[in-house]
Amino acid sequence: MLEARGLVKDYRRDRAVDGVDLVVRAGERVALLGPNGAGKTTTLLMILGVVSPDAGAVTICGFDLAHHRSQAAECVGFAAGYLPLTERMRVREYLRLYAQLYGIAEPNPLIDEGLERFRIADLAGAMGTELSSGQRTLIGIVRATLHRPRLLVLDEPTASLDPDVAQRVRGGLLDLCDRDGTALLMTSHDMSDVIQVCERVVFLSHGRIVADGPPEAVASAYGRGDLEGVFLHLAERHEPTGAQQSDHP
Repeated sequence: MLEARGLVKDYRRDRAVDGVDLVVRAGERVALLGPNGAGKTTTLLMILGVVSPDAGAVTICGFDLAHHRSQAAECVGFAAGYLPLTERMRVREYLRLYAQLYGIAEPNPLIDEGLERFRIADLAGAMGTELSSGQRTLIGIVRATLHRPRLLVLDEPTASLDPDVAQRVRGGLLDLCDRDGTALLMTSHDMSDVIQVCERVVFLSHGRIVADGPPEAVASAYGRGDLEGVFLHLAERHEPTGAQQSDHP
């Protein structure tokens, strides 16, 4: 579904991403983790085609992103809590607009399905100005999944959300992946997200992958009781370690 090989990105004198290899298979739910400055956002931006890598390549659904950008982009949905939502439109109007951009001929059934999945069907007629930050986040995820993407990329989907809304996000994502076979790649600083949603975690530090595997295996490799312990350890050291998993030498 996603194959990123040898990704490198330099900003002035700093190397933000240093040879990242990342594969996400069909239906797989993966968390990309690490302290601030570890290279997560830059890696996501290269995967999405927003930033061009200085070295390496990205393939999505078999399409080389550098040469077949449009075809690759059609396979991807992206949402983040910080993305703006049009305030002068009603929710259904906003979603219909994006459905048209996706080329969806009959959007209403898909809009209804998405709103029901995240339990916000009552917001279909609401104006953007009437929505809370949590409701905006949920609608952003619905927008990103209208075209049934084969890969869904989320950047901090539950950041600053109330616990009940965050749980609604997690439940909706699990339902989406189970029913549609959607692959998920997400960043999060909330380990509750990771434990409840993701089956695999990839930790970055100084732009390099330092651990890749099931949450329990990664925590054990670092001698920590849980993922939060690993996160805190990497945040304190913020340097590559030898406790790697899988195929990252």
